[in-house]
Amino acid sequence: MPASLRMGALAGLAVAVLSLAYVVVLALGLLTLPAPDQPIQNPWFTLLELLILAIAPAMVALMVAFHAWAPAEGKAMAVLGIAFMGMCAVLTCSVHFAVLTLSPQPAFAAGDWPSLVFAFRWPSVVYALDILAWDVFFPLAALCAACSVRGAGLAAVVRGLLFASAGLAFAGLAGVPLDDMNVRNIGIVGYAVLFPIAAALSALVFRRAMASASAPESGRR
Repeated sequence: MPASLRMGALAGLAVAVLSLAYVVVLALGLLTLPAPDQPIQNPWFTLLELLILAIAPAMVALMVAFHAWAPAEGKAMAVLGIAFMGMCAVLTCSVHFAVLTLSPQPAFAAGDWPSLVFAFRWPSVVYALDILAWDVFFPLAALCAACSVRGAGLAAVVRGLLFASAGLAFAGLAGVPLDDMNVRNIGIVGYAVLFPIAAALSALVFRRAMASASAPESGRR
């Protein structure tokens, strides 16, 4: 258990720090836009893609830690959380790795069709896949993780934040049938704001659990 708690503390901290870095880079990218209707320019765009590739595995590690920490009655939901977060991570990493490596290539940049595949504007293939990752698989993972968390105090706050992040991410999915991607911003609050806060607090919960686990051992010595 101490090893899994240590992994959970590190994963929670990594999710929180990397997400904060993502927000900072995104703000810089938006502030340096040549025009409001233009996409984010390099190096900010590449940094954003690399940060997503780093955040996703850390989120999976956090789900694994939730499973290790969960009591017996919460293990099944925690396993589902791992599965759904793994699906989210694989899908979003595939999307962003393809955008990062293939979209600049001349063979993929020629013609008008690349905007329907690689552009993060609706409708496009990568946008639809990213919505599937973050507005379907992510909230399912957060919901399952919330159901696996037991306890009061800070653990209850983490549980509430996970439920809230799942609810907002699901709500962002309404942008697809409404054909209004501004609605999807609701979901962004869920996975880009509330979930990193939950991850940071989870790191603190895991550190406290580690301290509690090591206290009896220190007493015996």
